[in-house]
Amino acid sequence: MAPDHQPVGNAGRGRRHLTSRRSTRRMRRLIGPAVLIMGTLASLAGRAQELDEGITVPSALAQFTSAIENREPIDQITFVSNDVKKVFFFSDLRGLQGHSVIHRWIHDGKVMAEVRFEVRGPRWRVWSSKDLLPDWLGDWMVEIVTDEGEVIAAETFTYSAPST
Repeated sequence: MAPDHQPVGNAGRGRRHLTSRRSTRRMRRLIGPAVLIMGTLASLAGRAQELDEGITVPSALAQFTSAIENREPIDQITFVSNDVKKVFFFSDLRGLQGHSVIHRWIHDGKVMAEVRFEVRGPRWRVWSSKDLLPDWLGDWMVEIVTDEGEVIAAETFTYSAPST
């Protein structure tokens, strides 16, 4: 008599073979995504090394503010009453050293002003301002444009009459 834990005849062997084949298929399905994930992680690790070595992807953080103190915006505004006479546009530029950028002020599709800045460091904070007339109501936009003509950031605010 065979012990209880050993298969008798072909019944146990067939099941074991089927389980083994199923495991192989399952492993094949997992290997493809695992290779893709490992490749992505390797790519990100390489990118992180580039950033550690001082190579920075150009970027710009930007916002409208009512004032600048200690080279920083004091608030962030998106709606402005037309009793406000001046608005500032602040930009924190990264990876643009040696280039110039423009703050392009646009109202109703018309360029109202362009202010050029030379970027002299790996992180460069700049701001421009616009004196507003009370009848210049509507949406305003400022684009940050590189010396190659690429718009790398844009923000908008609405200038409106005070509600009564």
